[in-house]
Amino acid sequence: MTPPGRGRDRLLAPPARLGYPLGMDPVYVSPANRSVVPARPGEFAPLALGPLTVDPPVVLAPMAGITNPPFRTLCRSFGAGLYVSEMIAARALVEGSGKTLRLAGFDPEETPRSLQLYGVDPHYTGEAVRWLVAERRVDHLDLNFGCPVRKVTRRGGGAAIPVKPNLLRGIVRAAVEAAGDVPVTIKFRIGIDESLHTYLDAGRIAEGEGCAAVMLHARTAAQLYEGQADWSTIARLKEAVRTIPVLGNGDVWEAFDALRMMRATGCDGVVVGRGCLGRPWLFRDLADVFAGREPNDPPQFGEVARIMLDHAKRLADWMGRPWGVRDFRKHATWYTKGFPGSARLRDALIRIESLDQLETIVAGADASERFPPAAMRARRGKRSRRQKVALPEGYLDDLGDPTPPAAELESTLAVSGG
Repeated sequence: MTPPGRGRDRLLAPPARLGYPLGMDPVYVSPANRSVVPARPGEFAPLALGPLTVDPPVVLAPMAGITNPPFRTLCRSFGAGLYVSEMIAARALVEGSGKTLRLAGFDPEETPRSLQLYGVDPHYTGEAVRWLVAERRVDHLDLNFGCPVRKVTRRGGGAAIPVKPNLLRGIVRAAVEAAGDVPVTIKFRIGIDESLHTYLDAGRIAEGEGCAAVMLHARTAAQLYEGQADWSTIARLKEAVRTIPVLGNGDVWEAFDALRMMRATGCDGVVVGRGCLGRPWLFRDLADVFAGREPNDPPQFGEVARIMLDHAKRLADWMGRPWGVRDFRKHATWYTKGFPGSARLRDALIRIESLDQLETIVAGADASERFPPAAMRARRGKRSRRQKVALPEGYLDDLGDPTPPAAELESTLAVSGG
């Protein structure tokens, strides 16, 4: 007997998916993915980054205030991949900022250790990389050239840097030379806006300077996080960059999105950002589909509550109490998004001061409540409309100028991973 409400979805599903409950209930598969099947044997190679092998070829995108050791280790517990730190300012690292040094730390169980560095000056970027490598603190480094936030771009940082290819080349060269055998990648966007695309040049520069891979967030800085990612630009970058891996980022909300992106663009791996907020089990689903298995249903609320408590405890242990519990408030709203009564839950969760209080609140909800299908692609994290990208006065007058921005933002904490 067909389960209520699933008849049409089951008829549209690939044969393997008709075997529910062995695979994911089709109500959790969006229309774009109903014909997508798990990876075939040998279809997708592991991602090679210098001496590192990433299998499956999945990367957690750096996200400021989110991809700290507690979140990285939680995600890693669900599946293998490369889990990148939040963005760290190169100059602040060189100058020994205590807070920056803490943000650049890793849990003892983390391997490989992957860190994203933000720099606008070849000198400070090179010095930061040299120190990180000499102190054996990292196994992989990513450089941020995609942050679209106004207070970064208006000082010539983040997504503004690829506009000046000689400056970009200088920063990348300094990092690669200082890194030695530690692989360096760069992450960037399509460009400033529809009139100023920079991604093809950025990819070629990275390839020419010895980067191990490039990662493209398939939106412009003007888009911020609005609208659909343009996966066709990932395909064009793959055509332009032939000797190193190209990874795609943007709109991976379900595990099948990752396979669809790789099949459509030919890219070598996927970068997962907002899709895993409040859903760290997405990495379990990704491990399944890359291994040729159908993913299981997302967890019922009782299991979500257990994961929430685990996450909150990790944060409290890392940050101290009550700071870690307060930091968890934003995550709590993402975990509960879409569940019946979630508005009432969120009202209580955004005020939590202790783990006991969190446990009492989630215990009051129905543990058997199924994960809401509409929440599979519900937007989490940054909400924003299109913007006019702020750049330093006269910044576009001489695009060949390799001089670092005068009003650099190096000493300011990271605000976005791009």
